[in-house]
Amino acid sequence: MHDNTLVVSDTGQNRVFIWHDFNFQTFQKPNVILGQKDDHQMDRNAGKEVSGSSLQYPSGIWTNGEKIIVADAWNHRVLVWNQMPTKNFQEADIVIGQKDFNSNLPNIEGIGKSPDNNTLNWPYGVYSNGSELWIADTGNRRVLYFEKIPSKNFANASEVIGQNNFFEKDYDNNNAVWPYSIKVGHNNDMLISDTQFCRVLYWEQWKNAINNPPNLVMGQKDINDSGQNQYQLKPSAHTLNWVYDACFFNNGIVIADTGNSRLILHDKIPSTNNASGSLQIGQPNFETHGETSLSMKSNINNEMYWPFAVNASVDFLITADTGNHRILFYKI
Repeated sequence: MHDNTLVVSDTGQNRVFIWHDFNFQTFQKPNVILGQKDDHQMDRNAGKEVSGSSLQYPSGIWTNGEKIIVADAWNHRVLVWNQMPTKNFQEADIVIGQKDFNSNLPNIEGIGKSPDNNTLNWPYGVYSNGSELWIADTGNRRVLYFEKIPSKNFANASEVIGQNNFFEKDYDNNNAVWPYSIKVGHNNDMLISDTQFCRVLYWEQWKNAINNPPNLVMGQKDINDSGQNQYQLKPSAHTLNWVYDACFFNNGIVIADTGNSRLILHDKIPSTNNASGSLQIGQPNFETHGETSLSMKSNINNEMYWPFAVNASVDFLITADTGNHRILFYKI
């Protein structure tokens, strides 16, 4: 969300909603739908071959209220609209990760092929500061950095984070094994949500991530651990389970602890690995697991079920409460 512009990935229905003047009405109809011709369609790539207007499992989004960047994950590409779209099914201006708008194989040549500095494989996350661009190239187990938001198709990345070079996709514990989302703070610090290892990685300076392990690990005792809730039966204030997103919030961090159906808030940047959260939202307490709690017996107004995304605007903390098919806004 930027000012009064709200952009939401309706991932399962292969479309993106845009509200130009969002006013917090529960059933406010979007002004524009990307990926589909109208609000009754939901097919992958609008039921046809991939094009500059179609989407297949759109995931991460970034906007500054003027430009929109969408991770079109299952088309193995990222799409850029240089100006805010004004009509349904509007074609993107730029494609990243493919040679043209009519191609959508992973790493250009198909499954099992090695990556390069201009290819993508299941990119789920994007982030920009308005000039630079970071892409969570999840299937290639890396993050790509572009010094400038590309202005032409099939652009080359400037740097790679998580691999020794652009052609590898192996992994080790020192890097994100399944980087699903990425955020860069105002102080140039960086968060990567490492879904498969149930942790969030933090670097004090994002450029250090190119050649160095993270400064902090949240959700695990150290860089070598990877267990869901650290192999405990119940979650706690310092464990995570299939975490899909995190963001900077005031002076701290908020984590979408997806598998535990909650948000974990740190009121300041932790100083040690395995730090406990200051607050949780979505469950009665830190020890309650979302699969067995409110879903069965309580008020859905307080419930959260598999939150996949979290972002902070000036006035709100916003989360995609995916399992309940809704967006929740918490007044700061």
